[in-house]
Amino acid sequence: MNDAMGKVTLIDFWAAWCKPCRAENPNVVQVYKKYHEKGLNIVGVSLDKTAEDWKKAIQDDGLTWNQVSNLAYFNDPIAKLYNVDAIPAAFLIDENGVIVGKNLRGQALEEKVAELLN
Repeated sequence: MNDAMGKVTLIDFWAAWCKPCRAENPNVVQVYKKYHEKGLNIVGVSLDKTAEDWKKAIQDDGLTWNQVSNLAYFNDPIAKLYNVDAIPAAFLIDENGVIVGKNLRGQALEEKVAELLN
C-alpha cells in the first residue's frame, strides 16, 4: 500500500451496498480531480462481499484511484487495522503516515485537503 501513498492520502472505506458511501463518492471524485496533481492520493478499501458488485460500483461512480478489497465485509484485515465498524469511514493521512483527519465529508474534506496541500 505504501507505493499508493501521496503527500496526503485518503483511505476511504466504502462498499457498493452502502448508500451513504455512494452518495459521497461524487464529492470524493471532485476533490481527487482537483488535488491529485498537488499530491492527493486515495486508496479505496471496499467492504463488499462480491467482486462483481464492487467492480460495477467503481465503474458506475468513476473511481479512478487505487482500490483494494478482500471481499470480506467487516472482517477485512485493513478495516480491522483501522477499527472500522461502520461505513463510510475515511482517514486522511499525511506523508509521514500520521492521521490528520477522520471521517471528513463534503466541504470539510476539500477544506482539509486544501489546507494540507496549498
